[in-house]
Amino acid sequence: MQKKIAVLVRERQSEALRMSLGLILVDDQVDIYVLDRKLQVAGETALHLDTIKEMEMQVYTNCRENEDMEFLPLDEIARRLAQYDHILAY
Repeated sequence: MQKKIAVLVRERQSEALRMSLGLILVDDQVDIYVLDRKLQVAGETALHLDTIKEMEMQVYTNCRENEDMEFLPLDEIARRLAQYDHILAY
């Protein structure tokens, strides 16, 4: 049975994106939420983000500075998180 997993990205951005990619190997639905800050797109983080886009994973943010991500206000993110089986915070 497919699980719904949310990955919350804050401080350890590259590690969070790497883990998000690893989680899709077990065929679960993985959505990424970049919270409260701009994603630092450089080095490994840029590579992970490119792969996430290729895999057509959903990436959401509450920070308008993050381009190419769907903006959601914090209260909408909170409502959505209640629908997940697992929530991983980084």
